[in-house]
Amino acid sequence: MITSVRKMFKSQKVIPICSIILGILFIIAIFAPWIAPNDPIAVNLAYKLHPPSWDFPLGTDHLGRCNLSRILYGARISLGCAMLIFISSLAIGLIVGTFSGYKGGWVDHVLMRFCDGVMAFPNLILILGLVGMFGPGLPQVILALMLVQWVYYARMFRGMVLSLKEHNFIAAAKISGSSQWKIIKNHIVPNVLPPLVVMGTLEMGWAIMDISAMSFLGLGVQPPTPEWGAMIHEGKSYIRTNPELMLYPGLIIMLVIVTFNLLGEALSERYGVKRRF
Repeated sequence: MITSVRKMFKSQKVIPICSIILGILFIIAIFAPWIAPNDPIAVNLAYKLHPPSWDFPLGTDHLGRCNLSRILYGARISLGCAMLIFISSLAIGLIVGTFSGYKGGWVDHVLMRFCDGVMAFPNLILILGLVGMFGPGLPQVILALMLVQWVYYARMFRGMVLSLKEHNFIAAAKISGSSQWKIIKNHIVPNVLPPLVVMGTLEMGWAIMDISAMSFLGLGVQPPTPEWGAMIHEGKSYIRTNPELMLYPGLIIMLVIVTFNLLGEALSERYGVKRRF
């Protein structure tokens, strides 16, 4: 089993396969209003816990809402928010890490000690603390995740910038009279951004899992908005009689996270990028 997985990574067949799966999931998320067979928040107690049928391909939940429609709409929340968190965290980390690594001195010392302080605590503890201060809700969860995630990108950007500063092409740019801004824009950022984009495929899985975890705890997406973690939370009361209410969203969360991680591991192996865990 382990040998076959290693061969799959070496052959890089996993990259196109995972890319196709993720592409399909993003297409589903974008076109969910046209694909979903029913209104995801429409309550119809006459169809409470209805088994799978032509009208409800995956059955209904305890309020008569279509499970398939809620899963499809839930993809918009999970994938969309994960992309927002990744792009925002990457942008903040790029600015702070590049500035810190290039300037050096006391600026670098202060910024990196702050990052070390944040990284000293487990992610989930910090996120729970921030959400506790901000209050429950999806915007608050997104903000908390952004405030926690950017420090990892900043540390990695800073390390890459410190390494690049020693290269001859940076010295040549300085000698030619290029400004610091032009050196950073034309020589530093283009060389540090691609590895961090590769790392982002791994971080997307973590972001989706954190969003689902917060919603499961009742701190993220609030009812009746469909979201995978919230669906698991709502279905836990029926785990003995209707376990599929938790099984369907749980399986889709597992599929997305595993796909992102497999893609990230394969890209990391191809381009020699080390993950932060």
